[in-house]
Amino acid sequence: MEFVKRKGTMGENELFSDQELKKMIVPLFLEQLLVMLVGLADTLVVSYVGESAVSGVSLVNQFNTIFIYLFTALASGGAVVISQYIGRQEADHAGESASQLFLFSTVFSVLLGVAVLLGNEAMLRLLFGKVEPPVMEACTTYLRISAYSYPALAVYNAGAAVYRSLGKTNVTMYISVASNVLNVIGNVIGVFLLRAGVAGVAWPSFISRVFSAVVITVLCFRKGNGVVYQKKWILGWNGSLMKSILDVAVPNGIENGIFQLVKVALSSIVALFGTYQIAANGVAQSIWSLAALAGVAMGPVFITVIGQCMGNGNTEAAEYYFRKLIKLTLLISAAWNFLIFILTPLFLRFSSLSSETKQLVIWLVLIHNVFNAAAFPFSGALSNGLRAAGDVKFTMYVSVASTVAVRLFLSYLLGITLQMGVIGIAFAMVCDWVVRAALFIWRERTGRWKAFRVIKS
Repeated sequence: MEFVKRKGTMGENELFSDQELKKMIVPLFLEQLLVMLVGLADTLVVSYVGESAVSGVSLVNQFNTIFIYLFTALASGGAVVISQYIGRQEADHAGESASQLFLFSTVFSVLLGVAVLLGNEAMLRLLFGKVEPPVMEACTTYLRISAYSYPALAVYNAGAAVYRSLGKTNVTMYISVASNVLNVIGNVIGVFLLRAGVAGVAWPSFISRVFSAVVITVLCFRKGNGVVYQKKWILGWNGSLMKSILDVAVPNGIENGIFQLVKVALSSIVALFGTYQIAANGVAQSIWSLAALAGVAMGPVFITVIGQCMGNGNTEAAEYYFRKLIKLTLLISAAWNFLIFILTPLFLRFSSLSSETKQLVIWLVLIHNVFNAAAFPFSGALSNGLRAAGDVKFTMYVSVASTVAVRLFLSYLLGITLQMGVIGIAFAMVCDWVVRAALFIWRERTGRWKAFRVIKS
């Protein structure tokens, strides 16, 4: 398989045609949109179980997010290494890297799952305190079943990293469609037919994750993909390859972990404000997540494209695609954020919020969407490109420092001290993006990322 095009219509620096980029971007965007819509459907179904179930599922999902970030960080590390080997036309090394990622993901997720199962209720009480007994019962049930699915979740992410590194994002999109449809159908059966309560929504998630993991793993064993799992590589241990993967994954995991902890701290700050502000912030966050899809979907594209360019040793092509992908991300983000803002009043018509709360939601969405279109492409997607080049420590230091010193500090200053409430929290968030964006743009322009080597000769 020829992994990288040597020449395109724009000359030697164009290794990916516009059509190839489109084939990567569109499935990633649709996949993210589908996951978002299915998440809303899940929440709707769970609400029929009762308030205790909704509370339990919500609390456990906050906890599960930590592990999802860890598995995603690990897969991103693997994707960078695999993409660079693909760029170097070294199929065997790419396959061995993928196999080692599969091995480590499996072992790591099993150990985490066992730890969570052993410390189930004690861990929940430590995190959430003395919640009401029905809520704790729902939490315990949902977390136990979720822990069973950790290996499947990690294995799917490992396989998805392989296909995204190859640019075959349509494969993960199709799997996601099938998996999420299976999940929704299972939830309906579990809640309305079997009346299994929280277990009725937990088991379908488990089944859908196992389905995704099995399908992607079978596909990764298929010959002809260019990057293939092999038993000899899975059953062995290549320390140098794992070091290359973890050199990217660990800083990314630390960065995401700190970010998640700060989000929890910010939730505590928001809880100090009035009821209508808390409600407005909750609704706005749902709309923010939808608006952020464009920037989020472009992240894996940067990893694949910049990773392959750097693996090929073509830093000029990498620089060319940094500029091209950023322009594309800005264009898509601007159009998508504008559309979501225009639709926000329509979304609010279906809610029973007060007029004061609805007005606050619109202001929050306006603040978010303007900066999500203008700054987030640099603070988010661009940082993935730097990671793909191997510049992982700089991105980690900037992200952690900005999250704590800008987002957390300004949230307290603006939200509490200056009594701006959730508007202050929103301004702190976008200030964080602006600071990161400025530093990442500077880093890309200096060209220092060109000196890093993820894989050694």
